Amino acid sequence: MKHFFIILTLFSSILFASDITIAVAANVSYAIAPLKKAFEEVYPKTNVKVIHGSSGKLTAQISHGAPYDLFLSANMKYPQHLYEANLTLGKPVIYAQGALAILSNEACDLKKGLAVFKDASIKKIAIANPKTAPYGVAAKEALEHAKLYTLLQEKFVYGESISQTVIYATSAADVGIIAKSSLYAPQMLHYKEGTQWVDVNASLYTPIDQGMVILKRAKEKPEAKAFYDFMLGKRAKEILTSYGYKVP
Repeated sequence: MKHFFIILTLFSSILFASDITIAVAANVSYAIAPLKKAFEEVYPKTNVKVIHGSSGKLTAQISHGAPYDLFLSANMKYPQHLYEANLTLGKPVIYAQGALAILSNEACDLKKGLAVFKDASIKKIAIANPKTAPYGVAAKEALEHAKLYTLLQEKFVYGESISQTVIYATSAADVGIIAKSSLYAPQMLHYKEGTQWVDVNASLYTPIDQGMVILKRAKEKPEAKAFYDFMLGKRAKEILTSYGYKVP
């Protein structure tokens, strides 16, 4: 029996001794380092390479043959598109649900919610591009429901991805609508809830269901399935929750 377990351990080490490449939506870039670390603690022989970008841009790359094994999208639309194009090993699953937040460089009256954007002192507002970033779609929807989108359009500074939007919100703009998850990154912890950031009213936008798929090129890579299963497991859910996500 002892020999059996030794053989099984050696087999497992060989089985998961490879590299995998994961395309990760920009909003997940803040949580991916601890997720990667936790996975590699279980599978130390597997090296996880991460490619960041907007969900739209990553989908285009995958459609044109980019060598990715898994795709963690910021919505369900893009992985569903890949599934319908027969580029995945199955339908997308929801691994997390994201949220929007308002971020201000200076302390201001965030009790107003999105209405604070109408203040004369607000000259530039950073939001993600709705054409490439699901969080941009949600931001636009929230602003439209608040009857502010058309009114404020001339103030918008668009980021290609939500991570670029965070950069704009903290540098080139006065305020921004960002992924709540970004506020849990170490470099963002100095922003104070209630005075520099606040949740966007969740009733103003459709819940941001984030989808995951294994891509067909990973058919012979059990490591890819292992990471997929890890993302749906308890440890990954704990990490995602600590970054402001809701998990299924």
